[in-house]
Amino acid sequence: MIDSAKSTEQSDQPVIQVKGLVNRFGAHVVHENLDLTLKRGEILGVVGGSGTGKSVLLRSIVGLKRPNGGTVEVLGNTLNELDDQQRSQIERRFGVLFQRGALFSSLNLQENIALTLIEHAKLPREDAEHLARVKLSLVGLPPQAALQFPESLSGGMVKRAALARALALDPDILFLDEPTAGLDPIGAAAFDQLLVTLRNALGFSVFLVTHDLDTLYAACDRVAVLSQKRVLVVDTIDKVAETDDEWVQDYFHGPRGRAAQRAHTASSTNAYTQE
Repeated sequence: MIDSAKSTEQSDQPVIQVKGLVNRFGAHVVHENLDLTLKRGEILGVVGGSGTGKSVLLRSIVGLKRPNGGTVEVLGNTLNELDDQQRSQIERRFGVLFQRGALFSSLNLQENIALTLIEHAKLPREDAEHLARVKLSLVGLPPQAALQFPESLSGGMVKRAALARALALDPDILFLDEPTAGLDPIGAAAFDQLLVTLRNALGFSVFLVTHDLDTLYAACDRVAVLSQKRVLVVDTIDKVAETDDEWVQDYFHGPRGRAAQRAHTASSTNAYTQE
């Protein structure tokens, strides 16, 4: 049976629980006995070296790839035990922002978002377009952006529009694949702050695949490191950075890692002194 009741209560109850996950492509094993949980209301950052299967893990959870073994439990339901109709009901509670936005180039922003509401929520076009404009406003885009096409927008505006579409159905869980890739530092920092603000206001949980150290420090409650085909460590970023592993040490304590940590410390200090 599907638990379709939606709750915004914060708790340690996991909204995603991955157990013993196995992913293979032919003879190549990407994940083996991988375990990971996403808690309700948290932003979880997932990092790892090239080839560790960060995006494969995300696709396995959202149903774009069927795992070769293990279980994925989402919102109290084990996905591989559900029929197509039941899976569809669960997947409607997901919001997904793909790496390059994946907006339809032939539709303006209002139409991009309204399409989701018309197809899945069965709203009349007028209501769907009104709600689309609300979602665009929610992510900080001006009213005139609704009638613009993706090709005319900056990278930052495309990311915000894609986020608005991901939020169209008021999801319980938001999946983000490298959301700040291609953005300048100012645009990336603004996106990180927007994500935290929306999470705090709307109460959704976030599964965030990224390589951006600034995002990890600014937005994530916990960080999971993929290594050796499984989750090497998952904890707060300060504790993860102490892990005795060569890749972790190089990543978090290299020049970029030190710069991100200094920037986060300075930002936290400034926020404290202004209170």
